Amino acid sequence: MKRNRRAGVEGLWFIKSSGEKSARHGSGSRWRASYVDEQGGEHAKSFSRKTDAQQWLNKHVSDQVTGTWTDPALSGVTFGTMAERWLSTKATRAPKTFAEYQSLLESIVLPRWEDVPLREIRFDELQTWTTGLSVDGSARFEGKGLSAARVQATYQVVGAVLKFAVRAKYLPANPAEGIELPRQPESDQRYLTHEQLHRLAVASGRLRTLVLVLGYCGLRFGEAAALRVADVDLNGRRIRVRRSVTYVRKTGLVEGPTKNQSTRAVPIPAFLGALLKTEISDRPGDALVFESARGGGYLKINQARYTITKATAAVEGCDGLRLHDLRHTCASLAISSGANVKVVQRLLGHKTAVMTLDRYGHLLPDDLDTVADAFDAAAKSTAYDLRTVPVLRAVSTELK
Repeated sequence: MKRNRRAGVEGLWFIKSSGEKSARHGSGSRWRASYVDEQGGEHAKSFSRKTDAQQWLNKHVSDQVTGTWTDPALSGVTFGTMAERWLSTKATRAPKTFAEYQSLLESIVLPRWEDVPLREIRFDELQTWTTGLSVDGSARFEGKGLSAARVQATYQVVGAVLKFAVRAKYLPANPAEGIELPRQPESDQRYLTHEQLHRLAVASGRLRTLVLVLGYCGLRFGEAAALRVADVDLNGRRIRVRRSVTYVRKTGLVEGPTKNQSTRAVPIPAFLGALLKTEISDRPGDALVFESARGGGYLKINQARYTITKATAAVEGCDGLRLHDLRHTCASLAISSGANVKVVQRLLGHKTAVMTLDRYGHLLPDDLDTVADAFDAAAKSTAYDLRTVPVLRAVSTELK
């Protein structure tokens, strides 16, 4: 049976009505504060002074009222134990995401925090450790500072574990909140012209059609690698993007949903449709559109990178181009053709238009001068109208 909710301070040194002293009279602490939590568990602590006992009790009772109370015994659980419980709740995430969480914990986080009780994790120690990752690396990669992106990903995992502990009532607050993180350097985005894109496609040999699909349809490489013949509607001039292939540590290539767990249909230019027809003609619907030259199966990203790298060296203005820059090229060409933000968002499969604006807003036409000219024209017209209104002219004459 659960104990009834109660709280109070009692004296352990007292004299009974018979004149006999209590068993603990004169030894040990004189006062004992105790309370029963909402789950029926009893908590007690002894003090030499009554005021200290009352203050301790008041704090725990107040925390229960405000919802910030945590069981002191639970806060003694180690970070490693809590991380294992948190990770078990992420089993439904994409295989690559789950593997990334696991890798960050095993290689960077747990070597430092695995055996530390939750209540002993302090904000200042977390901040010092996080900053040190950029300079000295982790315990497993000592002497080699981690990239800003790697540090941010590590912090997100640590913060998520501690947030899970707070919600599970193991901690009253998240000590990882407010940690200062390194900034990621902005990477330059490369954009090809129509001519450069076609020259690069020709130089890529058997991957010619793939290059054009990435550059004109905006697919991520993993989405193109998972593309099946049945996903290409040549009559409707659409590609249905519904799956993606990615490399998962210790597992290999895994096919799963797209990055945003959604499907989309992207348009196929007529000239590209003719090329795709040669790729998929007389092939079954479940066949991959772009297969590996090494025994079939999924085309691996390192195989595509090798081919594209050789091709970029042969095309003027393309040297050093990354595979993902073909997706940037698609955004650039779409915007220059007059496509608005929402169209580009749907084309690239971004979750929100805000993301599209953040990445490609600088490519949109700068209409500031147009706005200023419109304001100027409106102001001149208004001023003229005011000068020609009879009443206002009369008032102006009287003032003179």
